[in-house]
Amino acid sequence: MTDTPLTTPARPRKRSRAVALTILGAAAFALAGCREEAVEAEAFPDLGACKAVAEQGGSTFSSLDCDIAFQEAQTLHAEAAPRYESQEVCEELHGVGNCGSEQQATGTGGGSIFMPLIAGYLIGSMLGGGRQGMAASQPLYRTQDGRFTNAAGTAAYSSNTGRGNIAANQFTRPAATAGQPPMTRATAAARGGFGSSGSTRPAVGT
Repeated sequence: MTDTPLTTPARPRKRSRAVALTILGAAAFALAGCREEAVEAEAFPDLGACKAVAEQGGSTFSSLDCDIAFQEAQTLHAEAAPRYESQEVCEELHGVGNCGSEQQATGTGGGSIFMPLIAGYLIGSMLGGGRQGMAASQPLYRTQDGRFTNAAGTAAYSSNTGRGNIAANQFTRPAATAGQPPMTRATAAARGGFGSSGSTRPAVGT
């Protein structure tokens, strides 16, 4: 899996930012012939960044879209973020300082389970077939190699800021992890790490 970095514009332009979301790895899908499964997506580091761009007219999404998508990302984070048996294991996969306890993150559970902190979120709208509407948002998490991944760990993104067309399946709701046994160092290693380049799962990214 290769990584194509994002470029960041000097300033937002109305309805279109010069930031490009790009595809990572051999699983990259071609938009030609796949328009029905394309999502026009934007990545933001936080809610404030999304609303600032929207209010300046530099996004296809409104300030209200930002609010709704951010709440959906928070809900998905609480339900399906990766969970680990210790902070050490979590930080091995997401970087030092990028993890907290389940109790701190969700207000529920005990202090013995740890989750990565949200490092941004994706929002998107369906393209093709004359239809357009909000797609489910996705929280973004840092990975130990300095990139970003989604809740399922199936995508690798070079940045948490950008815009472009990505596969609709990157917005598929992952299986819930809340109430499930947390990953140990061994189970995390067995799956090739979470959102790592060693993963055998398809990976697309921004």
